[in-house]
Amino acid sequence: MLLTISGPSGSGKTTVARGLSQRLGFVHISAGEVFRDLARERDLSLEQLSKFAEKDPEIDQMVDARQAVLAQSYENVIVDGRLSGCVLKGDLAVWLKAPLEVRADRIARRERKGRAIALRETRTRDTSEAVRYLAFYNIDTTNLDIYNLVIDTRHWDQFAVIDIITQAVRSRREVG
Repeated sequence: MLLTISGPSGSGKTTVARGLSQRLGFVHISAGEVFRDLARERDLSLEQLSKFAEKDPEIDQMVDARQAVLAQSYENVIVDGRLSGCVLKGDLAVWLKAPLEVRADRIARRERKGRAIALRETRTRDTSEAVRYLAFYNIDTTNLDIYNLVIDTRHWDQFAVIDIITQAVRSRREVG
């Protein structure tokens, strides 16, 4: 089974994917980690790489290709990433969402930075990604029609979100 978990930065994709991976015994692949690795390899911040990627579609294509190859290597896999649900046609596509302020607070805690900085960076990243995805993929990030399940993560903690998705996976397997 290929399960994709998509959503903007700070929505809980990676946290939920890790928890699901442990609960279900699925392999976990994170597009965000691939993007962070590329930034480190090029000695750039995430903001800088995002701006660079606006001009060079090969950055996003590289992330997509890496996650696709990895996903095909496993029978049961969870791939989390902003476009994973669009790029990888999986068995179950989940979108996690939360308001900008909630996501920025999470990022500030995770990255040990000030809220104002996290808010500015998250807003910049959201804008950059929306521009890139529309220009390079013709994907409108506000259109959630392809997702089987949309969860607003401000309403539940990670464990409740994992419970919801676990039930969806079980139901999907039964329908098969």
